[in-house]
Amino acid sequence: MSRPEDFVQQTLPIAMLALALVAVPVLVLQPQGLPRLRTLQKDLDQVNAENDELRRDVQRLRVEVRQLRDDPAAVERIARDELGMVRRSEVVFQFGR
Repeated sequence: MSRPEDFVQQTLPIAMLALALVAVPVLVLQPQGLPRLRTLQKDLDQVNAENDELRRDVQRLRVEVRQLRDDPAAVERIARDELGMVRRSEVVFQFGR
């Protein structure tokens, strides 16, 4: 004679396995599942690449600030190239194009 507890003990693992075989693919393949994970990983890779580029920019700017603070020639170069300044003793010639 089979008792109800024996029936539950025999069928419950099979029912759980069947439920898992149906539910796992549905959960993984829905829009919030695996496709969303791949999109988030791609976004994370892009953010990491942008962060690396920004770190390089920050390092370059730190070097430039250090040069401007410590090197008078760097200050003169910036004044001449970017601001168009000249010394008082220099003569500027402008030629038409």
